[in-house]
Amino acid sequence: MIALPARSPRRRSPRVAAGALLLAVLGGCADIATAPAGTPLAELESHYGKPSYTCTRPDGVRRAIWSQQPSGSYAWGTDLDSQGRAVGMEPLLTPKHFEVLRQGVWTPDAVRCEFGPPAQVRTAGLGEKHEVVWSYRYVLDQRWHSVMYVYLGPQGRQVTHYHSGPDDRYQRSE
Repeated sequence: MIALPARSPRRRSPRVAAGALLLAVLGGCADIATAPAGTPLAELESHYGKPSYTCTRPDGVRRAIWSQQPSGSYAWGTDLDSQGRAVGMEPLLTPKHFEVLRQGVWTPDAVRCEFGPPAQVRTAGLGEKHEVVWSYRYVLDQRWHSVMYVYLGPQGRQVTHYHSGPDDRYQRSE
């Protein structure tokens, strides 16, 4: 029988701490998704921290967004009623939610207020196809790390189209 060397507590501590941290982060993610409608913003902030982005829509409705961008793949948001209470927490970076971009005219401010700040802003294309592109990382079908590319035209003034693709950070190099 081969005797395995005993692991020292020092070697195990970082692993245990990393595991506990991961559980805390994942637990916090699950909790914010189930925050009930009517929860005051102050209470949400005490549990989940300040929103990473807040804005006021043209109709006067305030919105709060907790986003993991630029490195993470999730964001949750809620509109706030006139007393500063959550109307209902919703996941923002989903294929279904990105469908709102099909309706109406979307300016950069409107996109940011709907989804939060993008993970990356860059330009792509040549000549007349040169456009400002915002990238949002998200997880498709709870397993595929993806990026939604939102094109804002050559001057970056309004959404012209959008499409998804794989997140290069998770692609294997052969």
